[in-house]
Amino acid sequence: MAQQHKAGFISIIGKPNVGKSTLMNALVGERLSIVSSKAQTTRHRILGMLNGEYQGDEYQIIYSDTPGVLMPKYELHKSMMAFVKNSLEDADVVLYVTDVFDTYEDLEFLTNWKDHTATPIVVLLNKIDLVTEEKLQACMEYWQGIFPGKPILPISAQEHVHLDQIFKHIVENLPVHPPFFDKDELTDKTERFFAAEIIREKIFLNYKKEIPYSCEVVVTSFKDEPTILRIASEIYVERVSQRAIIIGHKGESIKKVGIQARADLEAFFGKKVFLEQFVKVEPDWRAKADKLRSFGYSPD
Repeated sequence: MAQQHKAGFISIIGKPNVGKSTLMNALVGERLSIVSSKAQTTRHRILGMLNGEYQGDEYQIIYSDTPGVLMPKYELHKSMMAFVKNSLEDADVVLYVTDVFDTYEDLEFLTNWKDHTATPIVVLLNKIDLVTEEKLQACMEYWQGIFPGKPILPISAQEHVHLDQIFKHIVENLPVHPPFFDKDELTDKTERFFAAEIIREKIFLNYKKEIPYSCEVVVTSFKDEPTILRIASEIYVERVSQRAIIIGHKGESIKKVGIQARADLEAFFGKKVFLEQFVKVEPDWRAKADKLRSFGYSPD
C-alpha cells in the first residue's frame, strides 16, 4: 500500500519555439498541445495530468504547458502572458525550457520572478541531439551562469532523451497533498477545445507569414453520435484579404486544412468525423479585450 500521496503543479515555461509543447506531450504520454515549427503556436495554459506510484508513494503530477514568454504587442499577447504568470504563481516546480540555440532575454517580470522565487527551478536544455558535445558543454556553462545553483539537464524532447531525469527532480519536490483532480482525468480542457486546437495546428502548418497568427478557431457545434462525430467550426481572421487566402483558389486551401484536421480528429477521438469549416472576418480581434474573452482568453 502507498505510504502517502503527493500532488503538485509543474509549470513549463520558456521563450517561443524551444520545444515546450513537445516536452509536455512527451511527459504526459499524450498529444495534448499542438506543435509546429512556428513560434507562438501555444496560446493557452493547458494542463496534463500524470498519476502513478514512485518508491511507495502515490503521486499526481499536473503539468502546465504555457505560451512562449515574449514582450506583448497585442491584447492577445497580454492574455497569453497572464497565463504564464498564473502558472508561476501556483507552481510547485518550474521547468524552464531553453535550447542549444537560445539565449536568455531579460524580460522584466521573468527576471524578477527568477531572482526572487523560492519555487524549485529545473533548467532543461533541449535539442541536444542537434549539436556537438563541445557546443553542448558551452551551452551548459552559459545557462549555469544565468541560473546559478539550479540543476541544468540536457534533454531532447523530440527524441525522448534523458526525460527520466526530469521525473526524478519533480517527484522529489512534490508536496504531500491529496490529488487535485480525479485520477481518471487527463486534462482540464474540453473536447471542443482540442478539436479547435487540432484545426488551428493545420492552419499553422499550411499558411505562411502573418496568416496563422491572425486566425482563431471556434468550435460552434460538437455532436457525438453513435457512429460519427459532427463538428462545425468557425475560423476567424482580421481582414477580408486573409479570408481569401485561407479559403484559397476554388476552396482548395481550406479543403486541405479540413482533410488534414479530420484525419487527426479521427485519431484523437477514435471515431469517424464529419467536419464543417466556415471562415469569418473579425477586424483586429487580437486587440479587442471583449472578443478575446469570448474566445476563451481569460486567465481566471
